[in-house]
Order: sequence, then C-alpha cells, then structure tokens
Amino acid sequence: MEIHMPDAVAAAPSSPRIALFALLPFLRPYAGRWALAFLALVTSAGATLVLPVAFKYLIDRGFAAGDRAHIDRYFLALFVVSLILACATAMRFYLVSWLGERVTADLRRAVYDHVLGMSPQFFETTQTGEVLSRLTADTTLMAVVGTSLSLGLRNIFLLTGGVTMLAVTSPVLSAYIIAMLFIVVAPIVIFGRRVRRLSRASQDKIANTSALAGEVLNAMPTVQSYTQEPFETRRFAGAVEAAFETALTRIRARAWLTAVVIVLVFSAIVFVLWLGAQAVLAGRMTAGQLSQFILYAVFTAGAVGAVAEVWGDLQRAAGATERLLQLLAARSPVVAATTTVALPARGEGIRFDDVSFSYPSRPGVAALAALSLDVRPGEHVALVGPSGAGKTTLFQLLLRFYDPQSGRILINGVPTRDVSLVELRRHIGVVLQESTIFSGSVLDNIRYGAPDATIAQVKRAADMAAASGFIEALPQGYDTFLGERGVRLSGGQRQRIAIARAILKDPPVLLLDEATSALDAASERLVQTALNNAALNRTTLVIAHRLATVQQADRIVVLDQGRIVAQGRHAELLLNSPLYAQLAALQFADQPGAVSDHVGLA
Repeated sequence: MEIHMPDAVAAAPSSPRIALFALLPFLRPYAGRWALAFLALVTSAGATLVLPVAFKYLIDRGFAAGDRAHIDRYFLALFVVSLILACATAMRFYLVSWLGERVTADLRRAVYDHVLGMSPQFFETTQTGEVLSRLTADTTLMAVVGTSLSLGLRNIFLLTGGVTMLAVTSPVLSAYIIAMLFIVVAPIVIFGRRVRRLSRASQDKIANTSALAGEVLNAMPTVQSYTQEPFETRRFAGAVEAAFETALTRIRARAWLTAVVIVLVFSAIVFVLWLGAQAVLAGRMTAGQLSQFILYAVFTAGAVGAVAEVWGDLQRAAGATERLLQLLAARSPVVAATTTVALPARGEGIRFDDVSFSYPSRPGVAALAALSLDVRPGEHVALVGPSGAGKTTLFQLLLRFYDPQSGRILINGVPTRDVSLVELRRHIGVVLQESTIFSGSVLDNIRYGAPDATIAQVKRAADMAAASGFIEALPQGYDTFLGERGVRLSGGQRQRIAIARAILKDPPVLLLDEATSALDAASERLVQTALNNAALNRTTLVIAHRLATVQQADRIVVLDQGRIVAQGRHAELLLNSPLYAQLAALQFADQPGAVSDHVGLA
C-alpha cells in the first residue's frame, strides 16, 4: 500500500494539546477496525460494571437468605459475565495493538517518503542521525498510542459507570467520592504538563545521541587513524548521560504523579468505606450494597489510577508526535510544478540563462553570479577552475537539488522548473567524485538506475566501465555482497561500478564529477575510453581534474568565483586565459606535456 503524507499534517500543530489529533488522517483508513475495537471496549467495560451487581445479589439473596438456587444462579451468571469480559478484552487488545502497529508503520513510511523528497538544503541543518532517531525511537513510541488510548477510554467508561453506580448504590457516600475525585484531577493536570515537556526533551537528547553515533561510525577510519577513540568514547558517554538524566527527570515526575494519585484515591476510598461500614452497622445499608459499593469504589479508584498512567503515556506520545509532525511539516524549497511539461527527446541542449545562486547556509556568498552558458546537444564540455569556483553547483542546479535565486536553466528549450523532478533526473546520469555503493550485491548496485535491465545489459555496462574483470574474480561474481558502503572494494573498484551504473541507465545527459579520480593509470585509460564511448550522441558535462579529460573535451569552460572567465580548447586557453595557464602549469611543472596526477584543475 502506498503511503502519502496526509494534507492534514502539512503543518506542525500549533499546540501540543492537539498534536495527537493531527494523527487522525493516519487513523481514518482503519475506521472499521476502530469501530470494532470500540465495541469490544464498551462490551468489556460493561461486563466489568455488571460484576458488582451480581455480587450484591449473591450476598443479599443468596448467602443472607440461604437460598442455594440463588447462589448457583448468580455464580453461573458471574461465570458467563467473566467469559464475555475475557472475549471482549482479548478482542480489544488484539485490535488496538494491530491498529497501533499499523498506524506506526504508516507514519514511519510517510516520514521516510517525505524525507526522501527533501532537497539537500534540509540536510545542511539536520543531521541524518536525528532523522533516524525520529524514524525509529519516536515512531516506536507512537505504537503505545493505540493501546494507551484504548485503556484510557476503557477506564473512562469504568470511571463514569462506576461513579454512576456509586450514586445509585448510596448517594451520600458517592457524594464524598465525587468531591474527592476533583482533588485527584489537579495533580494529574499539573504533573502531566511537566511529563510532556520532559518527554520531548528526552527524545531530543536521544536524537542527539543517535546523530553523534552515526557521524562517528561513518568516519571510523579517520577516528582510528587519529587515535581519537578515547575522545569519542567520552563524547558519546556524555551524550548518553545527558539523555539518561533527562529521562530520569521525566521518570521522577511520572513516579510522583502515580504516587500522589494512588495516595489521594485510596485515602478517599478508605475514608468513604469507613463511613459505609458505619451505615451497615446502623442498618442504613445491606451487606450486599456495601459489597457492591466497595467493588465500584475499587473500580473507580483503579480507573482513576489507570487514567493517570495513560495520561503520562499520552503525554510522552504527544511529545514524539510533535517531533514527527515537525519533520513532516518541513517543506523542500524545490517544489515540483503543478502543471509539468514533458522533456523533448531532442532540442537545443542545455542552457544556463543568467543564473545567480547562493547556498542557503551561506546566503552572503555567491556560488554563481549571473552565469550564462550554452551546451550544444552531444557536446562534451569540461568545467575547470579552482575549488569553490561553482563547478559542482552547476551540477546541483541542473539536477534541481536547489533552485537558483535568479535566472533559469533550460534543457532542450524547456525550463527545468516546468519538468517533473522524476523525468528531469531520469534524463540525467551522474558519476560523482564520492561514489556511492549500497549494501547489496554487485548486480543490485549496477542495476540501481535501471532495475529492469537484463544480466547481459549489466555485463555490457560493466565491460564498458572496465569493471567486468574484477567483478568476475569476486567470490560470487555479480552476486557478491559488497558490504555497507562497498567496504569490500577498493576506491577504484567502487568508482568503476558507479560508472557502470551510469552507463546502464543510458541517459541523454551525463554529468561526470571527477569520474576517474580514484583510478590508477591503467584503469583510468580504460574507463576514459569507455566514458568517451558512452558520451557519444550525449550531452556531457565533466568537472575536470586531470589533463587527459580536459584535452579530449570539445570545449573547456574556466570558472572562477561563480563566473565564466574563459572558454575554448586547451591550446587556445593556454594563450588566452591566465588562470587556465596557471592551473595547467601546476600539472606540467614536473613533466611538460604529460598527464599529471595532481588535482590542479579542481
């Protein structure tokens, strides 16, 4: 079943009090099961409330009158009521547990789907560990909502029914009980608010801990090479202790709430029952009535205590809900057009039209400044320039990871803002400097951009990427599991699998960001030939770091501080562009005319 984020949770709730009500869009698809659960809940509560009446008649008409037939009849009635109670309780537990887990799973999927649609701007300020904490800890906490809510409703019914039957049994004694219930409600409200605030703080601390652990575990080689294990151990221990202290404060508040409620409730019951005992001795009540009153008083007291505990659970869930809805309320600045236009198969190529852009995290620094660039269909263009010149930014804007603050980008005459994100990105193949390998097999990784590709097509792409040799030497060949982030492969092997993935996708546009940087000289020559073949009849943009790539390009575009300062062929730029000549001189310094392995054209 496909899960979409409901419109009702498009914005975070204005108050924590209505946070749980924002879950209604997730509950609505299962209205039938909720109705059955509610019916089971009412039945179990009703059966519970019938038990004291049966005990009253058992005592007054059975034991007191010495009538064996009445005793047998009421014991049988008690057994039948207990069967009804057992069946209704079991059904309620199953249904609400199923609903709690189902809604939690739907919510988790909705949050994950939403996060996948966020632009990189979102991850500039949000740690992935925090997102994972919300996907796991917070959504798991939400599973208690169904069970706690059903228990809360059941005990509210018991409380309401118990108070009503107390009034029917003895109006005078029930008046004392009801008056004292108001005294019990005050600490529930006061402590409940504190528990909710502490619950959210506790979840935030847990998220911080997850974020820290995720960051360190993803950088283990660096941590170990700098022998920073003791430092990272202390840092994580500090985060864990901070989370523990916050949780402990919440637990203390919850414990005080439970203790206060129990003391107040049972003090009131003991006092009222003492008055009832006096009434029986004075002949104003029967023993059966007092027994019935005692049972209803116990049910009422238990219901109040249960409601207090459930209230604490719901306060915790409300804190988790706020965090989840806050995540769902986050909006990507890159929004798909309401009416999209299909990309023509052929056209004018790629055009950057007076594009200016600053990263949201650095609004005062222009990554691109009024840049205009035309790339003809099938042209092979190399982008060179010092670090921070804007080369990678061009790729990110072309893929619509960001939108420029001014200007526009067109592919085959159609503005990228008017094209659906899915179609735009299917039109483009990418090989990045940091190649990504997923924890699956070789086959899974190469097929990532074309899941329906045949094994023959996969092998052909691997051949073109000079990867088939080492793949076939792996223990299970194309079925070999590569481990998390491809740890079982060398850097050059990971890069060649990423190149095979892009070749298999067979896109009209190729973006190559230092695609051969991790390869040795022999592999680079093979892969460069393969990339040249793959680039035939395709528009190709290459962030060039090696002279071999620059020399084979149809055109070289030199960038500096977000502007194009020169463009042309290699020989022309050596004469006409001081910046290009300076960068090229760094590569030619030791062996003029040779391809240097230095990253001079970064």
